[in-house]
Amino acid sequence: MLLEAIYHQPKRNWAYALDPDTIRLRLRAKKGDLTEVHAITGDKYDWERTTQTVPLVKFASDKRFDYFEGSVKPPFRRMKYGFQLQSGDETLWLNENDFVDKPITGPDNLFQFPYINHVDIYSPPAWVKDTVFYQIFPERFANGDPSNDPKGTEPWGGEPRTDNFFGGDLQGVLDHLDYLSDLGINGIYFTPVFTATTNHKYDTEDYLQVDPHFGDVELLKKLVQACHDRGIRVILDAVFNHSGRTFAPFVDLLKNEEHSRYKDWFHIHSFPLEVKDGAASYETFSFEPMMPKLNTENPEVKEYLLKVAEFWIREVGMDGWRLDVADEVDHAFWRDFRRTVKQANPEAYILGEMWNESAEWLQGDQFDATMNYPFTTAVVDFFVKDDVDAQNFAFSIGNQMARYTQPATDVAFNLLDSHDVPRLLTLCQGDKRRMRLAAVFQFTYMGAPCIFYGDEIGLDGGPDPECRGCMIWEPEQQDLELLRFYKELIAARRANPSLRSGHLNFLQADAGSGILVFERTSEAADQSVDQEGSGTSTRQSGAERSIILMNRSEEPQTITVSVEGRDWKTLIGHDDFVYRNGTLETKLKPFGYLVLKEI
Repeated sequence: MLLEAIYHQPKRNWAYALDPDTIRLRLRAKKGDLTEVHAITGDKYDWERTTQTVPLVKFASDKRFDYFEGSVKPPFRRMKYGFQLQSGDETLWLNENDFVDKPITGPDNLFQFPYINHVDIYSPPAWVKDTVFYQIFPERFANGDPSNDPKGTEPWGGEPRTDNFFGGDLQGVLDHLDYLSDLGINGIYFTPVFTATTNHKYDTEDYLQVDPHFGDVELLKKLVQACHDRGIRVILDAVFNHSGRTFAPFVDLLKNEEHSRYKDWFHIHSFPLEVKDGAASYETFSFEPMMPKLNTENPEVKEYLLKVAEFWIREVGMDGWRLDVADEVDHAFWRDFRRTVKQANPEAYILGEMWNESAEWLQGDQFDATMNYPFTTAVVDFFVKDDVDAQNFAFSIGNQMARYTQPATDVAFNLLDSHDVPRLLTLCQGDKRRMRLAAVFQFTYMGAPCIFYGDEIGLDGGPDPECRGCMIWEPEQQDLELLRFYKELIAARRANPSLRSGHLNFLQADAGSGILVFERTSEAADQSVDQEGSGTSTRQSGAERSIILMNRSEEPQTITVSVEGRDWKTLIGHDDFVYRNGTLETKLKPFGYLVLKEI
């Protein structure tokens, strides 16, 4: 065994309470090194009568490591534990201090999970994993009320720029709820709707008012209620890292400078307030002087922003917050933010904007989820750019699965594009076969998928501001075939629990290959599957199962995989398959896919 590669710590994603009765344990080892892993567990006060030996199974792999996990139900919600590690004929035991060559016989020197306290359990809203989100940039979705158009509004469908307006508003969204319901989405994420000077509204002027170009608070209430009547949840975007330059406290600061009562609301380096060589004398978002950074450690600022967070939950009945530039705000603020929001609505979804690994924020005391841009990168690299083969794609996904607890993975916000990055179709250089393949993986993976408005009808666009073009409403200008595909994909996900939560096993993901085959089960599997693609699958009694087969290749590919089970039917895809004697075979067309369900 390579002992230096073996890793465990009794916290975070390595040891956590899955529910009030269950502890999930994980351990990392060198890839291909360990053949068996068991946890030796017991109560520290009654070791002899409570000792259990629990197998850990390999649930993920990446380029260098295998990751094992198993669940324990300690009789008294507390546990001491160590590990028995086997590599062929070699056996060692791991306690809290070291590796030893003698079996574990008592609780001394073992790891400890002191107690499952209910308040400490990370429990994100259950509804999220069953949700398909649709991101709306209000200024570009639909103009339902021309009377509130900004001065200089341009004709709908023009070239998007950083400084132009087309008149999109909340009434426009309200007018198209039938379209959204027919599409099948059941969650909307709105970029900011509060008063601001820009078309994107990330420079907040008034946190307690809807921008008059979009409507007012009463119209937002009406829209949220109409969405709820259709079973659609609504989350709004908040910018608590920074305000806009026209935010009243900053206006006072500009006027009164060091004499302003609001000078401690911001991070001021020096007076007078000015911008020299592209850098302001106060801290900002990036280097944008129009967006001064708020001092969230200031008690007055914190009190004000927490009142804002509570107001929109209670006043409008919204279902959660997406939080802009969330990783640049202090953790103490977010802990207070969570308490405030969850008191107002325990089922509210708190989603932080993160572009990197974010486990620190997903321990149950801050966010429920983060925007899963690492997922975006992995999917684009494999399905869109051909930068990696199937094996390395599986390794990337396996690494992401190992980073987070299962509940966090179940509610991750999985996007393929957004208002901040080029649109998926543009990244695919107009190749809708690649776009479909990427979307199939997105909708058959764990977490909540999100569609950026217009992707479903073929809207394209490069980097900001090009990705923020006007929605196309004329049917003759929409890609209706692509729209039917998205409707089919959404319907399949919503109708099949195995596509929404549970476990994932890669069955084929070989080096140098564009063939990807993986299995989804609605319950965690109790046996390991070779992450390097052995082509075998074992059926767990009572679990709903789906098999997803994908061909990222310009050539037809014959795929054969061993799958124990009854029989299979097609959920999505048009290629034929044969299943007999435990073997599934199909010939997928170029960039073809099949999503099959066990029957």
